[in-house]
Amino acid sequence: MSRLLRHLALFAAAVFFLMPVYVLLVTSFKSAGEVDVAHMWSLPKSLSLDTFAAVWPKLQGGMLNSFLLTVPASLISSLLGAANGFVLAKWRFPGADIVFPVILFGMFIPYQAIIIPLFQVMVDVGLYGGLDGLILVHIIYGLPITTLIFRSFFAGLSDELIEAARVDGAGMLRTFFFVGLPLALPAFAVSMIWQFTSAWNDFLFGLILTRTEYWPVTVALNNIAGAQTVPFNQAMASAFLASIPTLIVYLLLGRFFMRGLMAGALKG
Repeated sequence: MSRLLRHLALFAAAVFFLMPVYVLLVTSFKSAGEVDVAHMWSLPKSLSLDTFAAVWPKLQGGMLNSFLLTVPASLISSLLGAANGFVLAKWRFPGADIVFPVILFGMFIPYQAIIIPLFQVMVDVGLYGGLDGLILVHIIYGLPITTLIFRSFFAGLSDELIEAARVDGAGMLRTFFFVGLPLALPAFAVSMIWQFTSAWNDFLFGLILTRTEYWPVTVALNNIAGAQTVPFNQAMASAFLASIPTLIVYLLLGRFFMRGLMAGALKG
């Protein structure tokens, strides 16, 4: 009976959290004449892809910009976070107990607090307006959380592995690349999912630090939903299209994500 009640509670929670997804999907397939708040739970009278065809030209530029942003930002910040985490966990040095809290402090700085000086710095160094500056911003902003993820993961590895590599003559870099990284795939899954989702969903940096032609998909979504007359079917279809890449990332890396959590990638 206890197990049945737990399953019923989990099922009820899943249904509750999936209700907005259901509304999003059914509204996406409705024509403009069918969209009505009073009938938002009803299924569309006929399935049509016309709404998706109408919004795709408005999104495709932003989708490409978001891909060009999130992929390198996620990879580079994860690699740098892995290096930081490995050194802080397994290669102790004087001042490590001070460096780690200072790095973690970046997690608690809100975007809004630094957007004006960040904008001025980007203009001064010539990185304002393009994707290269935006990528750099997300790499730097992602380092605190990726460092925490990998430091917690590497802290759980046996010290004998590191000592064995040292006995074989491997230095810090060789030990990191040939011992640490191959074992850190679960932590990489956690870091990549976190960073990809964070960079893909970014709106503030993408809007302020880039020119119009480099706006990410979140800004394109805002432009569709921010008109005086909101086409709800187009807004829902756009939101669904924009969410597909993150869904794919979760599907591909989900099992590694759970292994990373179970292995301690977010502990401590």
